[in-house]
Amino acid sequence: MGDSVRATVKCQDPGDGSGDVIIDLPPDVLAAMNVGLGDLLTIELVEGSIVLRPIRDTDAKS
Repeated sequence: MGDSVRATVKCQDPGDGSGDVIIDLPPDVLAAMNVGLGDLLTIELVEGSIVLRPIRDTDAKS
């Protein structure tokens, strides 16, 4: 899986009855992942851990 960053965060109920949760990722985790506000992430369960990975636009041309 390469380099990884681990953090424990609390899930917050948005209070809208949707069953969704909100998590705040610490700034050091965002920096290590090279992501920020508005970036898209994939989420999957791997061996009991929730794994987030940034979605990179590989089709973008400079």
